[in-house]
Order: sequence, then structure tokens, then C-alpha cells
Amino acid sequence: MTIQQERPPALTHPVLRRHPIDLLGRALMRMTSRRLPRAEAAWLVGPSAGRDIVGHEWVERTAADLGGSLSTGPDHGLLTSFAALRGDGFDPADVDPRIADFYEHASRWQLDLWSEWSVVAWPFGRVLAALLSERLQQACLPMRPLDASFGMSSEVVHIHDAAGAVAGAAWLRNMRKTGHVTYSGLYGVRTLPGSAQPSVRVVFPLPLGSVQIFLKPSAGEDGSFHLRSPVARFGADGAYLVLERKDATLNARRIPLNEHFHLYVDEDGDVRADHSLKLWNIPAVRLHYRMRRTAAAQTVTGPATAL
Repeated sequence: MTIQQERPPALTHPVLRRHPIDLLGRALMRMTSRRLPRAEAAWLVGPSAGRDIVGHEWVERTAADLGGSLSTGPDHGLLTSFAALRGDGFDPADVDPRIADFYEHASRWQLDLWSEWSVVAWPFGRVLAALLSERLQQACLPMRPLDASFGMSSEVVHIHDAAGAVAGAAWLRNMRKTGHVTYSGLYGVRTLPGSAQPSVRVVFPLPLGSVQIFLKPSAGEDGSFHLRSPVARFGADGAYLVLERKDATLNARRIPLNEHFHLYVDEDGDVRADHSLKLWNIPAVRLHYRMRRTAAAQTVTGPATAL
């Protein structure tokens, strides 16, 4: 299968490889990060995007590297099993089943998005978008509320390994108005070393590396669902920048991204998500999502404990 990718007209020309900013970033990573054997840092091994733009092409490349295949379908989800998050600090049965259904069957849900940048962070975000996000076609967050006025496409693609098992779920989103790739990430469940609580891992491929977010799950008393990636020590939940190397090692370091997702069900039965992103503890951007089940999908109802 071929992954369809929308691009704005300005990005249809070939993109130069080895951009100076990318070269500088890789050099700084080698100087300021930890060099780890891949065998000892398996939790940080994930897909990268070669040397050019990211877009969605990494999905087919990842399946080919695994000797596997790709699949899409109306029941495909970000997690093959929400129950896989069960651990010492989290019981999936405490979460409203409609939220679990979204994670297990995200293809059934239509997304709407609203964004709000802080006054302090907006100039930095705009520079970052111009120099990196728009050029690389990765993580192009809407800078203005009207950027999302035409809606957003959403596709979930399962990546299967050579044995046919689901190795991860690629969530591919584009802004319809600009054609920019808003989101191109790989979802899965991963347990960090020394932990008894599985985390949600999201990998955002970059040229010759990735940004990886490990999110700790928890449940609210009202059946809501929280995912947090705090600023903490190396090896704990949080955000990491990873640089692939030609040998059997990789470079990795923590980055000061502090994220919190709060998912809940509103009075209309829609799933809502409030997403706050901070640099250290400085608010940068807030995103609000509404996930609404399509008319063709069967309605999921029930008490918060019925999973």
C-alpha cells in the first residue's frame, strides 16, 4: 500500500539533503548527549526518516526494514489493547470505556482541533516552524486558530513485523488548509527499565533520529484519562531526542518538554482532550481536541468501570 501525503505547493520541489541546521543539530547532539549501545537501550530504538524530509514516507520504510507489511482499516487503533497499560500505578478499568475505544479504534473517530499559543512562546514557535517543522514536514502545530478551520485528515496505519504481529501504529495527520503534516508519529506501549508501569510511547521520526515521548497513564475519579511526560531524570517518563549512528550505538538525551493530556467524555458522548505543552514549566501551547465517533460506528456506552 502507498501512504498518501498532502504537501503545500512550495514543498513540491526536491529538498536539499544535509541541511546546515540539521548538520549543526547532529554535531551538538554528539557533544551533549549520552552514547549508548543499542542492545542496552532497546527502549529508545525507533524509526527515523533518512536524510531528507520526514512526512509520512518513514512508515513504508519501517515496514520494509522489519520485513513486514502495512494495513489500514476502520477498526485500527493507536493501541492494539488499552489493557496493555495495566501496571502498578494504573488500572485501565477505571477509565471510561469510550476513551479506551478511541485508543483501540481511533480510525472510527473524527477529530477537530483548536490551538492557543502563549504570547511568550509564539515567536519562538513561529521560528521553529519556519526553520524545522515546515521544512521537514513534521509536527507542524497550527500557529493560529484559523489554521485548523478547514479540519484535519486522520489516518491510522498498522505496521506489521515479519511474523504479522503489529509492531506499532502510525498516526498520520495533515492540516487540510495548509497541507502541512501536523502529526506523524508511531504509537505503542513500552515499559521503561526498572519500572513496573507500562507507558504510552510516541516516536516522531526525524532525519537520522527521532523525538520520543514516554507518557505515564493515570485515571481520574470521574473516569477521565491522564497522560503525563514530566521533566525528570534520564530513564524516566518524559521526552528524549535520539540520534542514530552507523555502528551499534545511538546518542540520546532528555529534552525539557513537559506534556499533559487530559481526556474525558462530554455530555454529548464525545471524547475531549486538553493537551498542554510546556518548556520546563513555562507554558508554550495548549491544544484542544474533540473526537467524535463516525455515524457508521457502533456507539460505545456504559459505566466508567465497564471495560
